[in-house]
Order: sequence, then structure tokens, then C-alpha cells
Amino acid sequence: MTDVTPGAGADLDALSTKDLHDRALALAKARRDVGFLWELLRAIPAAAAALGEVDRAKFDMLHGLSLLDEFAHADEGELGEALRPLYIDYLTRRGDAG
Repeated sequence: MTDVTPGAGADLDALSTKDLHDRALALAKARRDVGFLWELLRAIPAAAAALGEVDRAKFDMLHGLSLLDEFAHADEGELGEALRPLYIDYLTRRGDAG
């Protein structure tokens, strides 16, 4: 099981994107924080646009289905890297990082 808090003095920047993602999702799950999950879903298109994938930033019904697939892989590749600040911010604000 993934530890839901990084612990006192943890250097979140040193963690892998996958570890940040896993910790943030585990913390949100433990706290039943649907707001963070919604924030992550909303951030995925913006992160894709920041990577130059502007077409992926447009939202429609079909995009909603692909967004769920992207959510499942939000810890991988360039998209995961673009979402790192979101994970670090959440863990810092809600995960008692010191």
C-alpha cells in the first residue's frame, strides 16, 4: 500500500512522478477528497495544451471518455511530468509535508 503522507521533511521534488501521483491519489482516497480528483481531471487538458497538444484541450463528450483514459495514465510520460506541480501542491497542502 502506498503511504498517503510524505512525512515530515520529505523532499517531494525528489520523488518520481509516479510516486507523487500514487501518493496524491491515495491521500485523496483516504480523505474521500473528490475535489482533488475533479481538480486533476480539469488539469489534464490544460497540461496537454501546455505540451503543445492544443486539440486535446478542447472538451466534448468524446473527449470526456478519452479524459478518463488519460486519468488512468496521469502518472506517465510528459503528461505526468506536466501534472507534477499539482501533485506536489496537493501533498504539501493536504499531506502534512514538512
